[in-house]
Amino acid sequence: MNGKTVMACIEAAHSTLKEHTDEIAALDQQIGDGDHIFNLLRGVDALFAMRADIEAALIGPALDLAASKLLSTVGGSSGPLFFSLLHGMAKAAGDAETMSVEGAAQMFAAGVDAVTQRGKAGIGSKTMMDVLIPVASRFVELADSKAAPETVLDALPLIAEEGMLATRDMLATKGRASFLGERARGHIDPGARSSQLMIGAVCARLAQDRE
Repeated sequence: MNGKTVMACIEAAHSTLKEHTDEIAALDQQIGDGDHIFNLLRGVDALFAMRADIEAALIGPALDLAASKLLSTVGGSSGPLFFSLLHGMAKAAGDAETMSVEGAAQMFAAGVDAVTQRGKAGIGSKTMMDVLIPVASRFVELADSKAAPETVLDALPLIAEEGMLATRDMLATKGRASFLGERARGHIDPGARSSQLMIGAVCARLAQDRE
């Protein structure tokens, strides 16, 4: 894994967000401000202007470059949260030139922990944490059991989907949706949906690159 891998993952995330823009916008209009997907796309779009710098860097510095750009371009609460995710991953990666499954799991878990600390949200909050935390936990479990990369890349999207679907019946504890009370039930959280889509797309891209 290196900066080229990071850029490939960014491309995969961007593609699925573009494909599902209308769906995520509709989810956000039901229980949020309606701008989540557009803020996120603006940030991811900005990363393409940095392609050469990202691809030339090791994985840690590449993630840090992306984190800083997202912080400065993504509006709303998503900017600081995605900055925390990528910056936390970058710190865990350091200047590593290679990345094992175990190292990747610890890196992702560190990023999710950074988001948890910033956002003060956990499982059951009807947020993207209902996707990120279970995925990070399962990733570490699989890595600790010495699971093959292919097994990990098959498993994580399923965990992400389970977490996303679980938000449908939750009460929201964060953001605008928290003011809706019971009216928020029956609606999937848009941040959980966008996170689930990106995890699925990134895993599919990494699996394709291994073929």
